[in-house]
Amino acid sequence: MNVVDTSGWLAYFAGEPNAKHFAPALQTPQELVVPTVTLYEVFKVVLRESSESAALQAVAAMQKGTVVDLSPKLALAASKLSLQHALPMADAIILATAQAFEATLWTQDAHFKGLDGVKYVVKK
Repeated sequence: MNVVDTSGWLAYFAGEPNAKHFAPALQTPQELVVPTVTLYEVFKVVLRESSESAALQAVAAMQKGTVVDLSPKLALAASKLSLQHALPMADAIILATAQAFEATLWTQDAHFKGLDGVKYVVKK
């Protein structure tokens, strides 16, 4: 299973140089877990930088994976991870979701560098 954090989704949708690193995870939706917080973040950024139509298309593509709501159990796990690794809330929720599904977390966000279960690439 795979989880792609917001930075990976945005790089992929924008065709940034690192998009190729996220393609393997994003092109296998049957193995993709999508935390709802990534829907929020991607929709917000694409809406701000492009249009509502583009933002809706982005989240429609994301929803081809298994969308996971923030449950009480995930919220508590995310709180612990946030304190343990000094992660912002959204990043902690994304990591907690990846861990709950025993998924690899794909990212170019330096907050995750060096953590177990994370496939990190330096942002170009």
